Amino acid sequence: MKTILIALLLLPDLAQAGSVVASRTLPAGTIIMPEDVTLSEDNNPAGPNQISHVVGQQLRNMVYEGRRIEAAHLTAPTAVKRNQIVTLAYEKAALRIEAEGRALGAGSIGEVIRVMNSASRVTVSGRIAADGTVVVEQF
Repeated sequence: MKTILIALLLLPDLAQAGSVVASRTLPAGTIIMPEDVTLSEDNNPAGPNQISHVVGQQLRNMVYEGRRIEAAHLTAPTAVKRNQIVTLAYEKAALRIEAEGRALGAGSIGEVIRVMNSASRVTVSGRIAADGTVVVEQF
């Protein structure tokens, strides 16, 4: 019985949980910063309940001031936009070949997108690296 009581005391206080709401009107595509959101008293079990869960995420659609931010409204931030000029990189052991290319789609870090090589006009697929480089992998 004591262990259950101790476990309950060590758990985070559920009464402090609430819903994350927009502190101002946020247009679609906004990357959420800490000053853009606040924590409200009402609890939404389906949505994020801590500000740290939404900071750094990108909004898929507009959220008006005072409205809850649902999990469906959020996505990973876009690292490469459609038609953006990117660096294509092919790596194998000690060899690294780089070329310039144009992104044919948008994507987040870790996603695979299609890119057209600017010099040869060949379309390749590659994974977006953290620095915005598209790394072409041999399949």
